[in-house]
Amino acid sequence: MRKAAQNGHAFSCLQLAAHMYLDQPYAREVGHVEDASVVAMSAGLMEGHDVPPDVLTGVVDWLRKGGHNPVHMLDKIRREALEGAKYCRNDGCEVVGLLKDFKVCPQCKHARYCNDACQKQDLTKGGHKATCGTARHM
Repeated sequence: MRKAAQNGHAFSCLQLAAHMYLDQPYAREVGHVEDASVVAMSAGLMEGHDVPPDVLTGVVDWLRKGGHNPVHMLDKIRREALEGAKYCRNDGCEVVGLLKDFKVCPQCKHARYCNDACQKQDLTKGGHKATCGTARHM
């Protein structure tokens, strides 16, 4: 993800920034930025976030590299972190919750589901089986 973000891939930059903000495993280490000029640019965005300043600096840097508006995207990421969002990969699911409450597919470590029924439905009808590569974990 970092290589794609370094190459300016907008979605990768956004994902890396969001993963850093939400303290996903290894994201803060992978996305760490030591550029002092970024700290100065981020100073006005620090208020209202319960994220360490060095992490927030990296988040802002990745958002800018991806061509995103840091003010708008930080607000969106923070709102989702506090209120929850639709994280279940199953298309028909309307469950809203916090990212930490959705279980991760043990094979691909990417897809998230609100419960076993949604995971099973997506594996059989939604096509995750093709993208994940296996359904042995059911």
